Amino acid sequence: MTRSSAEIRTAFLNYFASKQHQIVQSASLVPGNDATLLFTNAGMVPFKDVFLGAEKRSYTRATSSQRCVRAGGKHNDLENVGYTARHHTFFEMLGNFSFGDYFKQDAINYAWEFLTDVLQLPKEKLLITVYETDDEAFDIWNKEIGVPADRIIRIGDKKGGKKYDSDNFWSMGDTGPCGPCSEIFYDHGEHIWGGPPGSPEEDGDRFIEIWNLVFMQFNRHADGNMEQLPKPSVDTGMGLERISAIMQDVHSNYEIDIFQGLIGAAASLLNCNDMENKSLRVIADHIRSCSFMIADGVMPSNEGRGYVLRRIIRRAIRHGHKLGAKDFFFHKLVAALIEQMGEAYPELVKQQAVVEKMLRIEEEQFGRTLDRGMALLEDIISDLDGDTINGDDVFKLYDTYGFPADLTADIARERALRIDQNGFDVAMGLQRERAQQASQFGTDYNEQLKTDKQTQFKGYTKHEFSSTVVELFKDGESVAELQADEKGVVVLDNTPFYAESGGQVGDTGLLHLDGGIFEVADTVKVGNAFAHHGVARVAVGVNRRVKAEIDVERREKIIKNHTATHILHAALRKVLGEHVTQKGSLVDPDKLRFDFSHFEAVTAEELTQIERMVNSEIRRNLVRETELMQIDEAKEKGAMALFGEKYDDEVRVVTLGDFSTELCGGVHVERTGDIGLFKVTSESGIAAGVRRIEAVTADAALNYIDSQADTLSMIASLVKSDVASTTSKVEQMIARSKQLEKEIGQLKQQLASAASGDLVSQAVDINGVKALITNLDGVESKALRGMVDELKVKMGSGIIMLATANDGKVGLIAGVTKDLTGKVKAGELVNLVAQQVGGKGGGRPDMAQAGGSQPENIPAALALVQPWLAEKLS
Repeated sequence: MTRSSAEIRTAFLNYFASKQHQIVQSASLVPGNDATLLFTNAGMVPFKDVFLGAEKRSYTRATSSQRCVRAGGKHNDLENVGYTARHHTFFEMLGNFSFGDYFKQDAINYAWEFLTDVLQLPKEKLLITVYETDDEAFDIWNKEIGVPADRIIRIGDKKGGKKYDSDNFWSMGDTGPCGPCSEIFYDHGEHIWGGPPGSPEEDGDRFIEIWNLVFMQFNRHADGNMEQLPKPSVDTGMGLERISAIMQDVHSNYEIDIFQGLIGAAASLLNCNDMENKSLRVIADHIRSCSFMIADGVMPSNEGRGYVLRRIIRRAIRHGHKLGAKDFFFHKLVAALIEQMGEAYPELVKQQAVVEKMLRIEEEQFGRTLDRGMALLEDIISDLDGDTINGDDVFKLYDTYGFPADLTADIARERALRIDQNGFDVAMGLQRERAQQASQFGTDYNEQLKTDKQTQFKGYTKHEFSSTVVELFKDGESVAELQADEKGVVVLDNTPFYAESGGQVGDTGLLHLDGGIFEVADTVKVGNAFAHHGVARVAVGVNRRVKAEIDVERREKIIKNHTATHILHAALRKVLGEHVTQKGSLVDPDKLRFDFSHFEAVTAEELTQIERMVNSEIRRNLVRETELMQIDEAKEKGAMALFGEKYDDEVRVVTLGDFSTELCGGVHVERTGDIGLFKVTSESGIAAGVRRIEAVTADAALNYIDSQADTLSMIASLVKSDVASTTSKVEQMIARSKQLEKEIGQLKQQLASAASGDLVSQAVDINGVKALITNLDGVESKALRGMVDELKVKMGSGIIMLATANDGKVGLIAGVTKDLTGKVKAGELVNLVAQQVGGKGGGRPDMAQAGGSQPENIPAALALVQPWLAEKLS
């Protein structure tokens, strides 16, 4: 029975809901509080802390359809996308999970029942793999499910690999939870080439993996020791695109309904009639990943996640150009994507305007990049000896200027040239090595603090609270006692200390014990516990009673800044538009920082309007109200969710009168009037489409205003004016300064012109060519270009090499008249000299400039020019 992708997604979730699984909405593509991953790349990522024991949920069974991206870091399918049947940058992973509840038997039975009863796949079309030594899984498949033994394949460790290095043994990392897995394959039939898994022909397309059942059975330590987990768990994943291809009786994922809709839209925009064109597949895949990344808060940039996004956007645009795109087109596909996936992912619908505008900006910017790259490529080709463009030059164009290597290759072919592909590949490989070495994605999960304790937070209403020490840590290890003057971590059963979250920093303060104190320097969350980091000034033992007391004065400053961010967020949306969403924040005692989506600098008038609006709401003295409610109910109420945060089913909603409603677990003032005053200190751009506002409140705001007033008074005194007339007085001084600079420049040009006449007489004859090689005293580097233009006119034909030094810096310029550029290139000449004075440079064949840092070497460097020219002109 043919089913649409949407119907399969719904059937999967409903089936597991009927088996007492909690349906969990897809998490963001940006992993919450996880520095080990660039993107959410598997269905289990949002549950990682649950599997690690660092987080507890209200359920032990879950199911989800998780959006995933594999286009950067370890999991990178980018180069294969569009050219194979099943590689994607973006895909949906259907999964069911058990957190210490059921294990192999139920997982296998559920998978088989869903595939054969719900989807009604023919049993004889399914093939099973298990880990070589996993007899338990083999017996369940064979004896309980009834799969013939000859259709169950044992897969062992890879040849030459370490133990457990197998396609059927899964690990979260080099350490941490791991275990055997069982994969389910679909047999497309004898008419398609390929063999079963484990055979020499396994890379063929006949047998396709559709579902992987991971049995988390062990905890692997750094020394390789495999410890049995006390509560074995299950993590499964089935690609929606792969199972849709089977249910729709097509062989390639790009032939399923979702992709056919996108490919058709792209073909229409680009007037392409070849629906099998690989470039259409690339564009259809990339609009999914790019749109969802932007909707989840990723903005194009030159590093990290933003760089991956920018690279995918540019790859899609490049394939549009290959199909003859004459205008911006990529952003126009967002509407087609929403038609296909908007019902399942309403957040994409809400962000449509943001996504479209961001993609349009990137298309425009990439157009300018192509123009710059073409100019540089023309220079490279003009200086080329032979018919091959150096691999390092191809890589520089790609890495520094964003100019795609395949575009360089296309242009080379048009000029009867080729590129050094091997050299480019070597340069790319070195870059990948550097990126991997600099990567943060190598975490030993066993080194993280783990605790199964729970802390009740009392800090919403209490500044101090009597508590019991339930666990202690020293150097990451659980201990029974901390000695005096030892650093460590204290976990309490109850605490008034707020743990860092949602941008609000953790509380500091004291834990009072009989005979001494524990100084709390920071408070953070570890699973469901609050970890108080600090120094013991007296011995602290487990089960000791303490009086936990926060630094109240510091807390009051923090909460004023925190509530002000909520008001600021609402004001930004009212002034700039509903597209504004939070992209990050920091709230500490000294200031607040708020990052938000917006595509251009906030004007001075808009900033004034925003600041006045915030202060107006402060003066209204709005009551802060909080209530707990289900997350769906909160969203219906209009509550804003904060970027990068993970929310439980029950959430805390903070409302400030009729002005602001947000999901927030943080601590706030009782009334907005408690903030006193709000003052913006800066507004800036931190990434494409992301702006940052920094501000201060209360006494810090007054201090800032006083400081600004003092600065203005000082400026007025320096320009001999009163404060009211300072602006006009400074404007007069700036205008006078510009006039003087202009007059000085004109005098310098006159002097340079006069000097050039004298310099011509110093030219020497080298094999019939006039050459002027000289070191100039007292000439600024920026005057050299004008001098060379004058000298070329006066010499008619010749070569010029000038040097000057100012403040320890060398300025060099080489000029070659057009009739001589076939023999001598200005760039080569200037670099000959530059290398001797600690510098480098470049330019056109007829004009090139360079700098340096060793003026003492100028005479020796210029001495090399005449013999070098003599050889070139022989």
